[in-house]
Amino acid sequence: MSRASAIEEQHIAFANQLADAARRLLAQHAGEALGVSVKPDRSLVTQMDLMIETELRAMIANRFPSHGIIGEEEGTEAAGAEAVWILDPIDGTAPFIVGLPVYGTLIALAIDGVPQLGVIDIPAVDARWLGAPGRQTTCNGRPVRVRSCADLSLAMMTNSNQDYIPVPDRPALDALRGATATRVYGGAALNYGRLAEGRTDLALDAGQKVFDFAPFLPIVEGAGGVITDWRGEPLTIHSSGHILAAGDANVHGQALELIAGLGLAGPEADAVATNA
Repeated sequence: MSRASAIEEQHIAFANQLADAARRLLAQHAGEALGVSVKPDRSLVTQMDLMIETELRAMIANRFPSHGIIGEEEGTEAAGAEAVWILDPIDGTAPFIVGLPVYGTLIALAIDGVPQLGVIDIPAVDARWLGAPGRQTTCNGRPVRVRSCADLSLAMMTNSNQDYIPVPDRPALDALRGATATRVYGGAALNYGRLAEGRTDLALDAGQKVFDFAPFLPIVEGAGGVITDWRGEPLTIHSSGHILAAGDANVHGQALELIAGLGLAGPEADAVATNA
């Protein structure tokens, strides 16, 4: 199945329906007690995370019963299927808990292990990015495109959360801090939407799971950008979660060279079961 033909209009429409359902639940239950718990990996989860994922999984099972699902809260189901939906019901749970408007829902559809359809939905800023093969990435239905940047030294870089970067990998963040013009921290998935619409130049993250990054690939590439792991390898559902995205291919290449020159041992690819 070719990458250009694997995703059909029905999949795109359904991805929007999933995002609509997540927004509806967030709006309906605004102001209710969050029911915050701490998971074994020390990340946070709320009853809203669980409610949204349960609803989205039920919708997928009803519409596409042969498709697999990887979700942050409820794990994997038929992860070896040709088509697999990947869900993060609330990306940025900590910002959601404290009321910072960078949280949202992430939805992706992977074909043969490669994310091909992606949605970043950030309701607090009323923005939804969608990327799919053969289409230009859109934000709220409007085509968007990355911007050019003449050199890494002129780039604005974002990072979702410095605490997520494993200690052995932090020299990469430090080096890019010194090599770029400006840094912005804490935007979570919103960083990748803004990069896709040409408002930033470089995004660096690590310690991510597949449900944290899967939508970024079709969204960034569909806007004309480049996104890989820290070795420059293409992203798949098995990637390590070391993410490097740029609007300009030259800036991406310069950042990769800088990271490679640090001589880091390098992340090993995680299995889907670990990521889920």
